[in-house]
Amino acid sequence: MAHYKVDQDDWLTVYLKYLLAVFNFFFWMGGAAVMAVGVWTLVEKSGYLGVLASSTFAVSAYILIFAGTLVMVTGFLGFGAVIREDRSCLSAYFCLLLAIFLVELVAGVLAHVYYQRLSEELRQHLTRTLAQNYRQPGAAEITASVDRLQQNFRCCGSNSSADWQHSTYILSPEAEGRRVPDSCCKTVVARCGQRAHPSNIYKVEICGMILTCCLHRRVQLHLY
Repeated sequence: MAHYKVDQDDWLTVYLKYLLAVFNFFFWMGGAAVMAVGVWTLVEKSGYLGVLASSTFAVSAYILIFAGTLVMVTGFLGFGAVIREDRSCLSAYFCLLLAIFLVELVAGVLAHVYYQRLSEELRQHLTRTLAQNYRQPGAAEITASVDRLQQNFRCCGSNSSADWQHSTYILSPEAEGRRVPDSCCKTVVARCGQRAHPSNIYKVEICGMILTCCLHRRVQLHLY
């Protein structure tokens, strides 16, 4: 009976080791995915940073990279603890898991509290950018960012295409009668912005909301 009890305990230990190893594999893969999204954001989407009021988007990308790296390191520690059956490694592993859980809990609360406020601030700043900085001297990066945003997301204006009516560029002789920038057009040709008809320009008009939704999805990815 005692021998059977020992065999049963050994089987249970092996089962728990394999279960922990499988959990660690998916945990590590999740961390790698989060880190990859952060790197991809910095490399591929950095062109939109010129239209933002602050470094919020860049910071969120660095947070994703840090969080993904932390999760991957924790996963490696978990694998080491399972293979070596080291109590100190297991203790450190579970402490890191607890720390990650608490940090993400706090991040979730802060994201819920500040999301609407940040969304409104970003949209207001984008509206001011369209009005005051687009195609102005020394604002080539902002101009390129706005054009890229409107073409890539097929939108026109922060809240609506009417935002461009208050633009310094649109009101200037340089606009040559354009009512919206050419980047609002479905097919971009010279001076196509002179005709602000739905058949000619994009009517998905909420570029500001698209930007904030991108930020919100990053936060959701981090939490999940």
